[in-house]
Amino acid sequence: MTTNTIHSNEEVPSTPLSEPSSSTAKPTTKQNTKEDLGISKAVVSELMTEVNHMLSYAIYNGVIINTEVNTLIQNSSVDNLINAHNILVKNIAPVTPKSIEYAKKIRDNEKGKPIFNSIPLVRNLIILSVVFLIVFIATGLSPQVNNTSLNEGIMNNSGLSLLLNLTFLSAVSGLGVLFFLLKKISVAIKNTTLVEEEFVSYTAQILIGIIAGLIMSEIISFYSSSDKSISLFSKSILALIGGFSSDAIFSVIQGIIDRIKSIFTSPLIK
Repeated sequence: MTTNTIHSNEEVPSTPLSEPSSSTAKPTTKQNTKEDLGISKAVVSELMTEVNHMLSYAIYNGVIINTEVNTLIQNSSVDNLINAHNILVKNIAPVTPKSIEYAKKIRDNEKGKPIFNSIPLVRNLIILSVVFLIVFIATGLSPQVNNTSLNEGIMNNSGLSLLLNLTFLSAVSGLGVLFFLLKKISVAIKNTTLVEEEFVSYTAQILIGIIAGLIMSEIISFYSSSDKSISLFSKSILALIGGFSSDAIFSVIQGIIDRIKSIFTSPLIK
C-alpha cells in the first residue's frame, strides 16, 4: 500500500511539466509575426537602388547634393536610407527616381536602334502630326472649304461640305495640340522628367484639344454679330488656339461650372 501511494505521487508532476513547453512556444510565434510585418529585403534593395540612381544622376548633371547623404548611406540602416532618399529627392527635383529609371531604360534600349525608334511616344506624335498636316492640306484644297462654307458653320451647313469643314477645323486643332505636346515632351526629355504613365494622358489630351478647337471655332464664332468678321483665317486661328490651349479652356469651363454650382448649393442667407 505504501509503495503504490509513493508511485502515484511520483506520476502526478508529469502532467504539469509538459505545459511550460507549450506556453513558451507562443512568444516565438508572435515574434515571427512581428518580423514578417517589417520592411522586406526587396523594398530595402529597391530603396538602395534608387539612392544610387539619384546620386549618379546628380553627379553626372552637376546637381548640388547634401553631403549628409554620404554618412547616411554608410550607416546602411533602413532609417538612414529613407532619410538619404528624402534628401536626394529634394536635391534633384523636379526629376524623380521613376523618370531617372525610364531615362536609363531608354539609353539601354537605344543602343543599335535609330533615334526615331528610341522613344515610341515621340515617334507616334510625329507620325500623327504628319497625318493631321496631310488632312489639313487635303481639305484646304477642296473648293467646298472656303469663307462662305465656314461662315455657315454647323447650323446652316450640311452634307459633304459640313464634313469637309469640320475635318479641316479638326485637323487645325490637332496640329495645335500636337504642337503643344511635342514642345512639352521635348522639354521633359531634356530635363529627365518624362515617365511612361504620361503616354495615356497624351492620348486624352489630343482628343480634348480637338474638341476644344471645335468649341472655339464653331460655338464661340457662332455668336458673332457680323458674318464678315468670321473668315477662313480667323476660324483657323480659333481652332489652333483651342487645340494649343485645351488645358486653359477646360479650366475656364470648369470654373464657370463651379460658379454656377455654388449659386445653387450655397446656403440661403436668412
